Amino acid sequence: MAKHEELPIPIYSSLEPVYGEGSQLEEAQLRFNKLKSKFLEVFGHPPDLFARSPGRVNLIGEHIDYEGYSVLPMAIRQDTIVAIRKHDKGEAEKLLRIANVNDKYTPCTYPADPNQEIDLKNHRWGHYFICGYKGYYEYAKSKGVDVGVPVGLDVLVDGTVPTGSGLSSSAAFVCSSTIAIMAAFDVNFPKKELAQVTCDCERHIGTLSGGMDQAISVMAKTGFAELIDFNPIRATDVQLPAGGTFVIAHSLAESQKAVTAAINYNNRVVECRLAAIVLGIKLGMKAPEAISKVKTLSDVEALCVQFARDRYSNDPVLAVKEFLKEEPYTTEEIEKITEKNLPSILGDNPTSLDVLKAAKHFKLHQRAAHVYSEAKRVHAFKDTVSSSFSEEEKLKKLGDLMNESHYSCSVLYECSCPELEELVKVCRDNGALGARLTGAGWGGCAVALVKESIVPQFILICFCIIRNNSTNRGVTLVSMFLLQSRQAVQPFLKSSLTA
Repeated sequence: MAKHEELPIPIYSSLEPVYGEGSQLEEAQLRFNKLKSKFLEVFGHPPDLFARSPGRVNLIGEHIDYEGYSVLPMAIRQDTIVAIRKHDKGEAEKLLRIANVNDKYTPCTYPADPNQEIDLKNHRWGHYFICGYKGYYEYAKSKGVDVGVPVGLDVLVDGTVPTGSGLSSSAAFVCSSTIAIMAAFDVNFPKKELAQVTCDCERHIGTLSGGMDQAISVMAKTGFAELIDFNPIRATDVQLPAGGTFVIAHSLAESQKAVTAAINYNNRVVECRLAAIVLGIKLGMKAPEAISKVKTLSDVEALCVQFARDRYSNDPVLAVKEFLKEEPYTTEEIEKITEKNLPSILGDNPTSLDVLKAAKHFKLHQRAAHVYSEAKRVHAFKDTVSSSFSEEEKLKKLGDLMNESHYSCSVLYECSCPELEELVKVCRDNGALGARLTGAGWGGCAVALVKESIVPQFILICFCIIRNNSTNRGVTLVSMFLLQSRQAVQPFLKSSLTA
């Protein structure tokens, strides 16, 4: 029997297998009817099919997927649906016409050219569809699929994942777009391949993403969180303990990951790369070898662990403390260690060059310490879930790990913000066993672990406190997801096609 991630994207001809029964199905039927009507109104034709991909909440494992380490996210009910119609070959206009159900997003038109460049200096929401479009063509050609002559596409998007929330609205959009394009051309790939394709797709937008968001959106499974491993991508079901609830709370500070990439997200990716190279050199590698072979901190973990074992430990952070100073490094200091200038070290990559232009210094010690400690917390989280501890002990340990994760994200990785700090504190002060930012940070959501028995009063109290304390910015608790996998609170999380 094929593993879950080796199966193709499921195709359905009705909504019931995706949304179940009852009120969720009724809501979905209304939504799809509205989508069909809007499509006909905008384009004058009905859509050929729909594609759906969910957002996600990351329970633990922040900013480590691009360093090659495992993460532990869970898909959520909020999703992005893409309705699509492929033009006939005889139709004159070879254009990609992209509209949105939400009038906030103005329609976008692009040429039907898979080789087109994305204008990263002029960010538009439709660029995310072009990511999927380019990625599909690149991958299909690499697989020997005859993609034929490009034809026009009509596209209508409906997303319920709040943008800039840290719940992966961009990956849900890119994944649903890629699936829709794939289906429009009557092609299907295994989930694990599509997860990698969509990760590569989103890099066209200028963010050096690691693959977690796309992997969980494509490979999520009903009733489970997933331990996502990389190289190769694979997913392991994690059934969370009964008695606990995750409450997702939106700070309403929008995190514009693509727009601020050079000073935030991509900056951290570059700092991790430089930290890994410097560690490699300090631990005995020749500079040219470290520069050519070391891409991530996971590449030098074995050297760090060997150093630690000589000191009766297996913690790679010992090597970080020994060989990376806590004070920020200047460009000149790093170039002296590596005997090479930074642009050439980073391969003259335009995205990385933007980081170098914006950066005044590099905090190598702090970034490496976060990555190595966070990677250990992910496996401690999974081990706790499958342990023989009592329910009470499990929930307390999971909460402690979440709190440690947030501290590391806030202090060592510096990807929090005042609104998130306020939100996390309010959650902890009012009954959460643990609370942390989730997603890239610099805005967006926090996730809190709360005992199931106190969830209603927890939400009410936190909402009232935040509303009364926040003068310039409100905070709304937007979603609640029960962790008890025996209860189908999130009934169908698979990325799916509906004819």
